[in-house]
Amino acid sequence: MAEQTLRQWLLTDTPTSRRHAKFSALYHGWLSFKGNTMAMIGLWILLALVGIALFAPLLAPHDPFVQDLGNRLAPLGTDGHIFGTDSLGRDILSRLIYGSRITLYIVALVALIAPVVGLLVGTVSGYAGGWVDVVLMRITDIFLAFPRLVLALAFVAAMGAGIENAVLAISLTAWPPYARIARAETLTIRAADYISAIQLQGAGAMRIITRHIWPLCISSLIVRVTLDMAGIILAAAGLGFLGLGAQPPSPEWGAMISEGRRFILDHWWVATMPGLAIFTVSLAFNLLGDGLRDVLDPKGGE
Repeated sequence: MAEQTLRQWLLTDTPTSRRHAKFSALYHGWLSFKGNTMAMIGLWILLALVGIALFAPLLAPHDPFVQDLGNRLAPLGTDGHIFGTDSLGRDILSRLIYGSRITLYIVALVALIAPVVGLLVGTVSGYAGGWVDVVLMRITDIFLAFPRLVLALAFVAAMGAGIENAVLAISLTAWPPYARIARAETLTIRAADYISAIQLQGAGAMRIITRHIWPLCISSLIVRVTLDMAGIILAAAGLGFLGLGAQPPSPEWGAMISEGRRFILDHWWVATMPGLAIFTVSLAFNLLGDGLRDVLDPKGGE
């Protein structure tokens, strides 16, 4: 009965407070998202990935760094090695499990850096206008003029190989689309009547941007972030494949593919298994992003 009462409270059309309205909107959004089967599949895959990363020491059957040259390139289904072993005899399944930590680490850092930079640049540009808008947008255009992976390669080559430098390079190349979205949203919001009313009350530019513009831009940025995660994972894997990302013996999926390409004809599983992992996670982020777009983007159904 209590659960039914809570459900009725969340589904009411007449919320009694601002907090009640927020909870009701969140619940309606969840019901809409839950009705999207493909989006739920993407969510469950990503939740499973998080669980695998958290409990990697318990799930991995072997130490991902221990070499066994006497058992190198063991095929799929080998006793004790479900996904086989690589050229150094390391268990591929264990390396995939520990590699999920590196993937989530890269995704989390890029998701914290790039959208924040883009949000700041885009909202300041759209609200300030004039020469500030021109300068910031021309800088954005310069970054957009270069292919993302090529620009990331240039940054990593200048700063040195490593996970942190790869994350920084990907973030520096990923922020311009967020700046464009934030600027477009800000130009629309800036012309609203309630912004004029806030200005007449004496609110400063920074307060208007942080308290009234940012909250309205976040939903669009969340959708873009989830849709961009697949590209970010592929960029990180590409840097790892070229030896500019995570360094050996780290079990990074792109580096594992790079190692396995030498044996692709005779021992295909060495490169195929990490490739399938990248494909699965990228697909999950795309499915999740499509579902979030339907829920958060008011123009999604038009």
